[in-house]
Amino acid sequence: MTDERTTLLEFPCEFPIKIMGARVDAFAQTVIEVVLRHAPDFDPATVQMRPSAKGNYLAITCTLNATSKAQLDALYMELSSHPMVKVVL
Repeated sequence: MTDERTTLLEFPCEFPIKIMGARVDAFAQTVIEVVLRHAPDFDPATVQMRPSAKGNYLAITCTLNATSKAQLDALYMELSSHPMVKVVL
């Protein structure tokens, strides 16, 4: 059994997070604001966006400088619970 604090990552590290949601005007800005709350040094200019094949959804990849597992856990929790977000990978 592994301890919940155990991680294979070594911090700090560059960590990409993919967030998917409906393709609406405020989605990208909302995601960036959430990421910045948890990673103030995140550069929004590095965000990668890709619409789905039919254009209904938007996938956003944010690569941040992760400093701890607690930071990533808190970010995943806030993103996952946001009503605009469908999936966080």
